[in-house]
Amino acid sequence: MSSFFNWWSARYTTEVRYPKESALVATKEQHSNTTSVFLRDFVERRCPSLYSEFRPAWWLPNGHMQTLYCVLGDFSARDKVVYKRTLLRLLDGGTVGLDFTPVDNSHLPPDTPIIVVLHGLTGGSYESYVRAILSPACMPVHQGGLGYRAVVVNFRGCAGVPVTSPQLYSAGHTDDLRQALFYISHRYPEAPLLGLSFSLGANVMTRYVAEEGEHSRLKSACVLGCPWNLAANASKLLATHIGRHVYSKGMGRNLVNLLKRHVGTFAPDHEVAKAAAVTIALTKPTIDMFDEHFTKIGGGSSPPWPFASANDYYEYSSSHNVLNKIKIPLLAINAADDPVVQDVPMDAEGNGWVIMALTPCGGHLGWFEPDEGWGQIRRWIKRPVFEWLRATGEDFVRSPPHWRPLHEEGGFLKEVGTDRLGCKELDGNDIIVGTEGEAGLLAGL
Repeated sequence: MSSFFNWWSARYTTEVRYPKESALVATKEQHSNTTSVFLRDFVERRCPSLYSEFRPAWWLPNGHMQTLYCVLGDFSARDKVVYKRTLLRLLDGGTVGLDFTPVDNSHLPPDTPIIVVLHGLTGGSYESYVRAILSPACMPVHQGGLGYRAVVVNFRGCAGVPVTSPQLYSAGHTDDLRQALFYISHRYPEAPLLGLSFSLGANVMTRYVAEEGEHSRLKSACVLGCPWNLAANASKLLATHIGRHVYSKGMGRNLVNLLKRHVGTFAPDHEVAKAAAVTIALTKPTIDMFDEHFTKIGGGSSPPWPFASANDYYEYSSSHNVLNKIKIPLLAINAADDPVVQDVPMDAEGNGWVIMALTPCGGHLGWFEPDEGWGQIRRWIKRPVFEWLRATGEDFVRSPPHWRPLHEEGGFLKEVGTDRLGCKELDGNDIIVGTEGEAGLLAGL
């Protein structure tokens, strides 16, 4: 009988994988003393919920149900967040939107940690999976929250951000995040920046911290539902009927609808405009068709864009093959029954800075478990993410980072030695109600 219960319990236990040689990190202990521990020991002590059972709601028993509920569920009455938006004009003429919360943060100390968020494929700060964490995380400590600031970096064209250059965004374009971090770290120079990202945004953030190494402006990163090997996961998605006709076409339709909103902003004779015109004329495109017709051309700046094919774009933009370059603590959580991401690099290329976790269920960005009250749900993922943010924001002591200094030139904030990048704040700060999504676009992806 005991063996049966052990098997039953194992069905709901998260697999947490550490490389053989874990990184040695400095941590703040009681009485402000600092000591060195292995990252594995640090996580095991500070993030116990990562090892807790995740039992999905009985009416959402598998990855398909969890994923579809994330897309179709009504979360408008839950986790309300109000943001103040700052628009940044980038040196190439593009625009990204930074949504800060809480709106009035004047009472917070200057060294209060800031959660820097990247959303999923066609999402924004309004997404339920974003709000599920930020609503309580930015709540005052005396109300049970972390008392942190947060900022969601909305990609070009997403969540009402205008498109002001012949370019959108993609899984491999990291410069928009890089420039947003110029601004955030300049505005809050004493605050540690903690990365939190979802799906496509998780791929962007993983690539960013890998590219920057010890220069990363993020102190830590938590990436959820990262698509890792883009070619492998796209291929596996297309291999099943539901993968091709529900998920891939659903994401493709979302991308086309987003592109339709902005196609008129491109100069007609520009190559991106020509690619956009062909793309919006596609009938029921899958996501790989969208990437083959548009992303390979308009998903980033030159170099390395444009690419010869979607496969070339996938090869360049994947994040599974850059894990060995990461030099900050990174926690990655995926679900084994995620129908969108089926290829997960659990070995993390042997990098001692990376912790890989795989829940047995949860779907794509779901992780719904029963809550109090009949038919009520909550997201299990919130607990381990909370513990990770608190641990890396307050207890992890980072060695003095090797940041390149920032300076202003021609009104743009730039990093010394990176002349091609820069940003400046545009006039006006709108108040954004986080539960208001975008009409015509499926949420939760």
